[in-house]
Amino acid sequence: MSALLWALVALPLGAGVLLLVVGRRADRAAPGVALAVAASALGLAVTAAFRHPSARAPFLDGLPMRLTVDGLSGLLAVTVTAVTLVVLLFSAAEFGSGEARARFFGLMLLFAGSMLVTVTAATLPVLLMGWEVMGATSWALIGYWWRDPERTSAADTAFLTTRTADLGLYLAAGAALASGGGRNSNSSLSLDGLARADDPWLSFITAGLVVAALGKSAQLPFSFWLSKAMRGPSPVSALLHSATMVVAGAYLLLRTGPLLDASGWGDDVVAWTGAATAVLLGLVAIAQADLKQLLAASSCAQIGFMVLAAGAGATTGGTLQLVAHAAAKSLLFLAAGAWLTALGTQQLPALLGAARHHRTVGTAFTVAALSLAGLPPLSLWAAKDVLLAGALERSPWLYAAGLAGALLSAVYSAKALWFVWRPAVARPDARRIPAGAVWPLVLLAFACVALVVPAFPPVRDSVSRVLAASGQPAPAAWEFVLSAGLALLAAAGAWGWGARPLPLAARVKSGFADWLGLERAAHVLLVAPTMRLARAAAAFDDRVLDRAVEGSASATVRLARWTNDVVERAVDGTVGAVAAGTRALGRWARRPQTGQLHQYLAQAVAAFTVLAVVLVLVR
Repeated sequence: MSALLWALVALPLGAGVLLLVVGRRADRAAPGVALAVAASALGLAVTAAFRHPSARAPFLDGLPMRLTVDGLSGLLAVTVTAVTLVVLLFSAAEFGSGEARARFFGLMLLFAGSMLVTVTAATLPVLLMGWEVMGATSWALIGYWWRDPERTSAADTAFLTTRTADLGLYLAAGAALASGGGRNSNSSLSLDGLARADDPWLSFITAGLVVAALGKSAQLPFSFWLSKAMRGPSPVSALLHSATMVVAGAYLLLRTGPLLDASGWGDDVVAWTGAATAVLLGLVAIAQADLKQLLAASSCAQIGFMVLAAGAGATTGGTLQLVAHAAAKSLLFLAAGAWLTALGTQQLPALLGAARHHRTVGTAFTVAALSLAGLPPLSLWAAKDVLLAGALERSPWLYAAGLAGALLSAVYSAKALWFVWRPAVARPDARRIPAGAVWPLVLLAFACVALVVPAFPPVRDSVSRVLAASGQPAPAAWEFVLSAGLALLAAAGAWGWGARPLPLAARVKSGFADWLGLERAAHVLLVAPTMRLARAAAAFDDRVLDRAVEGSASATVRLARWTNDVVERAVDGTVGAVAAGTRALGRWARRPQTGQLHQYLAQAVAAFTVLAVVLVLVR
């Protein structure tokens, strides 16, 4: 059983590293190798989801490396590997032979492997290792076209923002160790044992995990990094921002639900942060004129529903939302990438008629967008109501906020559809989308329809049993009808409104279009003070420390010269005088050494005479 789990994480990690090491020589074979590895990983993930294996290996003294697959991690492992396979299928057809394909597919496999480590980690140290590799490879993938300074700058922004939030995991690990007193670190660092810590360590652990999770999942106030991440290739966006990196934080919160509840405050903070993100980032999505930016903001908003579910204790609804969102959002990003390649743009006004020009891609895009809008009978409609039932049980206001976020989902989804389905304009220079890139979109469109089944009994009850989530609230029939009716009205209103500007103040519209000014706020509150502090430290180093060092060196040189001129001369004179005196004493001592016996006898008589006189005088 442990061999199955080791193979699940080692296969993509090892193949990814191998492709990166071999480099451009493996460009031709890289797509085939990556697809074979992804397909094998999917088979292993499905097997692991049924068998629930565990693995253990020596790591640190009293702290082994532990991996495990339970209901939640099993479902997510299958989701991650399935989306990875579909995205790599699309990439194999879309990426030209002139690209560094070994580097791209190697990084994608390495990223997927690190996500699998994160998902199956049973302890905080193992989670941290997967978390760190995932962050590093996401930086490399977003900046894949590294010769473009804007892309590398965007990758840096995404990496530094998430790394700042990741410090929370180190805080949580340190607090967990402190709570265990060092006596049983294996137990205190176990994810399942975090809720048993005592205060104040329990609050530190909760705060650290919440900050790290919100940062990785691009929730408020960290959402702006996802806007920058859109500079990466579309397959990267489809993988990182649908089923892997950005849902890792939501998964962690769903996994550590007992910790949030035990803290006494964590569940409310998480629930309301998710609700606020769903509403505010929904408004941001509506204000976008770039398709990928719209999809990025909608990812933040949709993951906000998962975070809301984690805070409300609606584990089943949050998990269903996660899986359904992975299918819909990966399809939307891949379709946007296909249009970008074919038409050379991702601006919504320039995409007029794109769905009519590429009918199959347009139909698949429509299925995913309608699912995102929450229209029946598609997956996200039902999944969202399952988690909102938990919000309603927690607070009517929380339910209302979630419902408002769902209504906004219908608006920005209908907006995207309005542009791509408008009467087509002449596109003589449009490229043909390869057939190999279309079939993955069709598969994902079928998944958007099929994944509605787990949201209804009896499959939903089976999912709850697999997740060990007993007593989950079930939505009433009126909740399904209400959400569907509101989504339909909102979508119809957005479609009828079309491309007309919203009757809002220019400052308000620009604020939403600029992602609430979160990046500028981060620069004002964090980056600028840090840079000022760094410049002050540099000035202190140049003007104080450097001058002190240079002054000390100068004084040392002057002291050395004075020592050479004065002290050394006195020392040399003293040594010379001692040597001269020693030579003189030596000459005097040699004079009595004549070799004549009568002289030695006279010297002895004289010495004894002196000694006798001394003894007489002393007495």
